[in-house]
Amino acid sequence: MTALLDPANDLPSPEQERIAILERENWKLRRINKALMDRVERSMDYHGNAFSLFQTAIVLESRVRERTQQLEETLRKLEASNSELATAKELAETAQTRLAEAIESVNEGFALFDDDDRLVMCNRTYLSLWPAIAEMIRPGISFGEIARLAAARGSVLSDSSGPDRWVRDRVAQHAGADGTHVHALADGRWIQINERRTRDGGIVGIYTDITDVKERDARDGQERIRLITDAMPALIAYVDADETYRFVNRRYGEIFRRPRHEIVGSTMRELLGEPAYLLRRPHIATVMAGFETQFDLEFDTRSGKRYSQATYVPHFAPDGGVLGFFSLIQDVTERRSVAEALREANEGLERRVAERTAALQQEIAERQQIEAKLREAKTAAEQANLSKTKFLAAASHDLLQPLNAARLFVSALTETEQEAGARVLVEKTDAALLSVEDLLEALLDISKLDAGVVQPQLDDFPLAMLLSSMQAEYAPVAKERGLDLRVLPSRAIVHTDMRLLRRILQNFVSNALRYTRTGRVLVGCRRLTDAVRIEVLDTGPGIPPDKLEAVFEEFRRLEGDRPAGRDRGMGLGLAIVQRAGRMLDTPIGLRSHLGRGSAFTVTVPLGSKQRPPQISSVRMSPPASPLTGARILVIDNEQAILDGMGALLRGWGCQVQVAPSAPAAMGVLPALGGWPDVIIADYHLEDGELGVDAIAQVIQARGRDIPAIVITANRTTSVHERVQNDGYALLTKPVKPAQLRALVTQLIG
Repeated sequence: MTALLDPANDLPSPEQERIAILERENWKLRRINKALMDRVERSMDYHGNAFSLFQTAIVLESRVRERTQQLEETLRKLEASNSELATAKELAETAQTRLAEAIESVNEGFALFDDDDRLVMCNRTYLSLWPAIAEMIRPGISFGEIARLAAARGSVLSDSSGPDRWVRDRVAQHAGADGTHVHALADGRWIQINERRTRDGGIVGIYTDITDVKERDARDGQERIRLITDAMPALIAYVDADETYRFVNRRYGEIFRRPRHEIVGSTMRELLGEPAYLLRRPHIATVMAGFETQFDLEFDTRSGKRYSQATYVPHFAPDGGVLGFFSLIQDVTERRSVAEALREANEGLERRVAERTAALQQEIAERQQIEAKLREAKTAAEQANLSKTKFLAAASHDLLQPLNAARLFVSALTETEQEAGARVLVEKTDAALLSVEDLLEALLDISKLDAGVVQPQLDDFPLAMLLSSMQAEYAPVAKERGLDLRVLPSRAIVHTDMRLLRRILQNFVSNALRYTRTGRVLVGCRRLTDAVRIEVLDTGPGIPPDKLEAVFEEFRRLEGDRPAGRDRGMGLGLAIVQRAGRMLDTPIGLRSHLGRGSAFTVTVPLGSKQRPPQISSVRMSPPASPLTGARILVIDNEQAILDGMGALLRGWGCQVQVAPSAPAAMGVLPALGGWPDVIIADYHLEDGELGVDAIAQVIQARGRDIPAIVITANRTTSVHERVQNDGYALLTKPVKPAQLRALVTQLIG
């Protein structure tokens, strides 16, 4: 037995330290005794008498006796301590011997390391695990040195990462000392290492040989593998690097009609024969190079031709080399038959698909021809719609020209003294012309909305501005009809086209006032999550449920208790509302109860910011001063317009000169008696000349600005922007005399 002593035993024990202390005290007493003797001797009076010598001798003897007694007491204590030390040493040696014997009696390997990870003691079983380095393992050697020596001498099996990696992993496991680890030794043994830390920071390790357990598990695993592979219909074998069979399953032996123990140990060349072996040789070379390979085999049997699929899978060693390969051969005859049937079915399906594809292609070609014709028809329809829009615009313009002249003449007549019968005729004529004007404006609006000529101009603006204009515009109408019109204020900011929203609300309010005989009309807003719903509610007769959609159709007016005459409307207002709502993507709603009234709604999105309202260049303020003597220059290419406008303005007391063009206007200025106070010009003149250019020529000739009004039947955005950019006021045909008078008065004032 080899027992390694603890280097810590070389340190003095408590008994040894006690003896050392007593020896130091004895030495000190001797020194003190000698010093006293020397002092006494020096203090003797050599010339004294015998009595003094005698007296000195007595004192000296007394002191020597005391010191001698102290020395003897110290020696007795020292002797007792030496006895106790010998006993303790004997007990320690006995305990150490018993510990060493106990460690040696353990079947497992035992090793104890101190807190510096250096070996304190171990048993022979531990040394037997490392025969190549056993002589180098001595107390004081570090665990890291033992691990490096074991790896360097090939005592352990490392993986493909190499011995240095094994040393690092093993040292980390040892430092952790928190579990069990299993390692394979180079001589085929397997050891299980269980390491734990001691109270003083050291590590104690128990090394157990589990080779028998591993071999038993391996045998059990091989048996399980054998049972599993024998139950499989495929041929399974393991071939080593020398092309020798090391394992085959039961099916392998049945196919080759030989016992398995005869196949195991034979080479592939011997078992398969030369032709079959040469057929497999290229695939054997591939798998031994470390690559999986797969190939097909054919066999002629009594029942016919059979097909198999062989797969070779390499078996790698820890160092990356190839130890052999696994062979798997499966009968794929049925699978191949099914695949062949599927192939034939696919070919038939492909033929049918091709036939169907050809039919579909023909159908697609026919559809493409139909679509081409539809596109042509659509193009023709769009062209027709555009032509219709252009026609309506042109017709409206051409109709508005004489209508405008007629309105001017009628307005001029109303300014003159007339008999009662003639005044009634004039008023009826004015009402008829106003109906024609409303009809033309509605037709023009619908044609523009249908053709997409009107493009929404979305912007953020306060809803209060629009509501206040509704109140101001329709309050007189409501008062005239004895109705209570209430417009509730709102602080909401909306994001939409103000002009189109105004058109929608105008139709809602005018319809409500037109069809409500008694009661009131209420305009209010409801705040939604991200929108505002504007509602126009009336106390009219209501609409039947089956007619709620019909009211939005063109020229649809419900029969029954409805206003007569011009007040009945033309049935175009709600059609315009529906088209405007669709263009703005704002939902239009309608609720109605017979006998209780109706509610028309439009929902508009909320805006993100408040912008100041755009101030129009046309300020509809009340007349600020009389027009008597005002010099007015009128430029229009229509003689009827010139005559009507002249008659109307002269009826207001103005001095008027008319001209069909800019050069003619310059020629009539002397007859006007000075530069005009206001210029009124039609936007479109003869030969492509524009009224804004004619106004500019007169202003340029004068050298300073002259207020001007441009009148046009063209309601496009570009025309309105051009007039406003030039700084002129704008009126649309047919011109309302009251509006014209207010504007002229404002410009002169």
